[in-house]
Amino acid sequence: MIRVDVKNGDVNGALRRIKVKLAKSGVPSELKKHKHYSKPGVRKREEQKEMIKNSRKKNRRRNG
Repeated sequence: MIRVDVKNGDVNGALRRIKVKLAKSGVPSELKKHKHYSKPGVRKREEQKEMIKNSRKKNRRRNG
């Protein structure tokens, strides 16, 4: 359970903080994944694409 305290009546700041906390916890991406059913083969291909993308990103950071 994510909890954010509102300080000095600053609701906009609290909303900003809760959005950041939610994004870091991965809730939006999980909701996106579960919106529709994807077949196991499609899911596996997407995971492989993601792994390739992440490894290229890491290599750019190391060499860049």
